Amino acid sequence: MDSVTLSPKFQLVIPKEIRRAMGLKPGDKFHVFSLDDRIELVPVGHVHEVRGFLKGYDSRFERDEEERE
Repeated sequence: MDSVTLSPKFQLVIPKEIRRAMGLKPGDKFHVFSLDDRIELVPVGHVHEVRGFLKGYDSRFERDEEERE
C-alpha cells in the first residue's frame, strides 16, 4: 500500500502505479467523498463513457408498503 503526504497547499500526488493502472491523465476530475474516517476519490466520467454500463442489470426489487397517516 502506498502512502501520500498532504502538501502545505493541501495537495496530494497519486502514486504512479495507481495513475497507470487507472489510466489517469492530468486534468482528470474527481468527485470527493468523506465516508466515516476515510476520503474517497471517484473519477468523473463523461456520459458517453458510462452509457450502457448497466446493460443486463435486473432493476426489479420489492418496495416497502408506505405508511399512511
